[in-house]
Amino acid sequence: MNYNYRKATIDEITPIWKILQDAILRRKKDGSNQWQDGYPNPESVQNDIEKGIGFVLTENDSIIGYSAVLINDEPEYANINGKWFTNRDFVVFHRVAIVETHLGKGMAKLLFKYIEAFALENNIYSVKADTNFDNGAMLSLFEKLGYVYCGEVHFRGSPRKAFEKVLEKT
Repeated sequence: MNYNYRKATIDEITPIWKILQDAILRRKKDGSNQWQDGYPNPESVQNDIEKGIGFVLTENDSIIGYSAVLINDEPEYANINGKWFTNRDFVVFHRVAIVETHLGKGMAKLLFKYIEAFALENNIYSVKADTNFDNGAMLSLFEKLGYVYCGEVHFRGSPRKAFEKVLEKT
């Protein structure tokens, strides 16, 4: 297959939002509280794209995944109840979702690899992320891919588990 990871365009809000809506429903079915408070929403996707931080994973030009990827831009991470491994520049990602038809096929793992490559392309050797305490799929993925638990951060009044992966210079 021909996979690509690139910045999303404003005309892709509808398919991206559909992927996120399905992920929101999955979280609910799994009994998770994550994404059950009106976030993310179409406005957050539009804001991501307008800021140049919305990225899509494509397979033969079809959108199969989405994430927001930022550099040094997560104020809540300064208030971690715990300790990060590094205090250098970092890439952070949010709103990760894979289309229903590609679940269980390693696409989230591929998305993470593209995010890590993005970090390295920008000479950044730290990737930080967080997830809800009850998001088993993401917690498992963090563990499999070498992300290490660093403590808790808070978003919209809720605690999240925070992780960091220190990348090797190539």
